[in-house]
This record gives sequence, C-alpha cells and structure tokens, in this order.
Amino acid sequence: MKKTLAKTFLIGTLPLFIHAASAADWYPSPYGARDEIGAANLLTPDVVKQAVTLVKSGKTYPLAVPVDKSLPAYRHRSFQLYNVQVGQQAGLSLGPNKFTFNDELVNAWTGVGTQLNGIGHIGIDNVYYNGNRAADFVSVNGVRKLGVEKVPPLVTRGVVLDMTAHFGKAIVPGGTEFSVADVQAVLKKQGITLRKGDVVLFNTGWLELIGKDNNQFLEVEPGIGMDAAKWLADQGIVAFGGDTWASEVYPSPHGKEEFPVNQYMLAKRGIYNLELIDSRALVRDQAWEFLFVLGQPLYVGSTQVNVNPVAIR
Repeated sequence: MKKTLAKTFLIGTLPLFIHAASAADWYPSPYGARDEIGAANLLTPDVVKQAVTLVKSGKTYPLAVPVDKSLPAYRHRSFQLYNVQVGQQAGLSLGPNKFTFNDELVNAWTGVGTQLNGIGHIGIDNVYYNGNRAADFVSVNGVRKLGVEKVPPLVTRGVVLDMTAHFGKAIVPGGTEFSVADVQAVLKKQGITLRKGDVVLFNTGWLELIGKDNNQFLEVEPGIGMDAAKWLADQGIVAFGGDTWASEVYPSPHGKEEFPVNQYMLAKRGIYNLELIDSRALVRDQAWEFLFVLGQPLYVGSTQVNVNPVAIR
C-alpha cells in the first residue's frame, strides 16, 4: 500500500515539477545571475567603434516627439508642466540688477512621450528580468534593482525599417502583425542586415494619428508579433521600438494576453523598448542605418524615462 501511494504521489506531482522548471527556464540570465543591464552587455567598444564609422555627413536627427499635456498617453498616464517665477510675483525682481528667471515644475508619469523602457519595467506574474521578484526589490520610492540609472549609454548602430513602404500604406493599419518574413523582406529591400548590438526601429506612420485620432492611436497599433520578436532577439539586438506606444501589435491577435512581446523581450531576454520614436525624417532621407546615441536621465529607481535619442549619419 505504501509503495502504491508513493507511486501515485510521484506521478501526480510530476507535472508540478515540470511546470516549475519551465517557469524558470528564462533565468538566470546568460550574462550572470546578478546582471542588471541585460542586452546592454553587448555594447562593447568594438560595437561602438563600428557604429561610429556609419557617420558620413554629420547630419543629426532628433528622434523624440514634443511632450505636452495634450499628448496621448497610455491609460492612466498624464503630463503637466507649470512655470513658476519664484519671488517675482506682482512684477518683482531680484537684486539691484533686477534679476528675473523662469522655473518649471513637471508633474508627470515617466512613461509619457518618447521613452526608454528598462528591463525592470515589465514582469511575468511579478517576476522580472533575471528572476528578480517584485517583493524583493520594488518599493514606493522606486526599484532597488534594474533601474534606468544602471543602464550604460546606448551608443551603437541603429536601423529603421519602413513598414509603410512594405505594406503600401501611409499609416499601417492597427492590429497588423509583423512576421519574420515581413521583417526579413524589408531588410532585404533596404539592403541591410542586422548585427549584434543593433537598435531596431519600425516606422509605421502611427505618429500621424496624434491630434487627429487620439482614440485610435491608443486603442490599437501595428507591430511585431511573438515570432518576429524571438527572431530579432536571436540576432542579438539591444533594443527594439518605433513610432507606436507599445512597440508590438496590439491587441494581441492570438488571444487576450496583455503585451506578451514586451514580456518576452524585457523580462526574458533583457532587451530594451524604445517607444514613440519619430523616424519620419530618417525614412524621408532613406537613412536606413545610422549611429544611435542615447544618454538617458539617471532617475534612480525608475524603470522608464523620457528620452530624446539622436541618430547621426
């Protein structure tokens, strides 16, 4: 009887052991159990030096969108800026030289506008990159691990893929999923291949909706699906993103999952997300590859931050 019970117990619990193993198959990170910067480890001096050779004309492209209170943002997020002329009420000035100045106070979510989403931003059932559990590192004052202040400057080769030309639409329809074949076709058409350490950006025309149809802008979007995400990750990219607010097809065409591509890229692969990148000028100039430069604000404990990356060609 004891043997039978033991056998039944082992057989009955076997799926539990299998589930536990599969749940943790994405950590520890290949960069080490204590790693906090994920794919940024790929940004070696050689990668940077190769990227610098792409600069031929010296032309620069700011990649951010202007931010104000009217910019549509994800669900609960907002942005408010206040100008405060301290000590200058009623036309007063300071000192015999009548010194005056403007000071601004910003009350905003860090995820409004063009932003870097760090690898501590997205989790899977409260587990984040490298197996870090929310209960161990998240507080109301910020995260104690995986913060954006840990991320080194992102200086590398950038690539923009023009999906508007590929689909023959000025604005790629919301819900359009980019497959591996789509990505490879655009790379071939533009005459480029991906390299380890690249930042890959998608131009979809989605920014054209801002101020014209903000509801559509936020309700749906075109973007990569899971197969394309896995393929891109396997190429050794550091970051993905583009001119949409989530950098993946939304809503998911394969069920009710919430942002599965972001979960995979950030939590499982340590790859950064760059949202609301304005790539229109790059596409107009057919600047398919360029030097990508980003030094983000070092907000200690934040998992995302507003940025203005620069492309140089």
